[in-house]
Amino acid sequence: MAELRAVIFDWGGTLTRWHDVDFHAESLALAQAVVNADHHDPSEITTRLHEAGGIVWGRSRDHQQSATIADLFTEAGLDHDPELLQAYYEFWLPHTPTDPEVRPMLEELREMGLKIGVLSNTIWPREWHVGFFERDGVYDLIDGDVYTSEIPWTKPSPKAFRAAMEAVGVDDPAACVYVGDRLYDDVWGAHEAGLRAIHIPLSTIPADQVGHTEGRPDAEVRALRELPDAVRSLG
Repeated sequence: MAELRAVIFDWGGTLTRWHDVDFHAESLALAQAVVNADHHDPSEITTRLHEAGGIVWGRSRDHQQSATIADLFTEAGLDHDPELLQAYYEFWLPHTPTDPEVRPMLEELREMGLKIGVLSNTIWPREWHVGFFERDGVYDLIDGDVYTSEIPWTKPSPKAFRAAMEAVGVDDPAACVYVGDRLYDDVWGAHEAGLRAIHIPLSTIPADQVGHTEGRPDAEVRALRELPDAVRSLG
């Protein structure tokens, strides 16, 4: 077994703590970015946006096809102004704080000589994610980060994992371990790409986001502070 050189993390539910989300309220926030909204019934707008979200994330789950916020509006058949996304951004802000255990955990991993990466399934732009990490004082500890809104694929596609490996400068998947809260996207996907996988089972994954397969992790932790020891156990 190759010596570990990098630890790559999922974001939501892994480096942030899990939150249940009111997706109807999310659609109401998105609706504020619709151009010429007065030409549509308000309930129709929110329904179309909610249904479009299900379609976009269904493609991610079933076909590993990435998307952006703009793609969601296109799927809904609605024009939008990116400058009007502030309500949507603010809706999500309470769900974005980095877990307080992240910085000391990442510092310990770096002291072990490991590269740190992030690979997140997301429709949000890179600058939002980087901004959250910078706000919380941890971005300086990340060697490479990939957000699926900027590549063609989502987890569990091996191509998404390879993009994250490239971002941290490691070309051997056996030298990488992926850490995430989902047994399909994160554990099964990592194994399919040749990485090892550590599961953090602290999230309540909605039924429509569960994939066709549940992977069996190489290790499991109940808190991020336990992660360095779990990584050591993998060699």
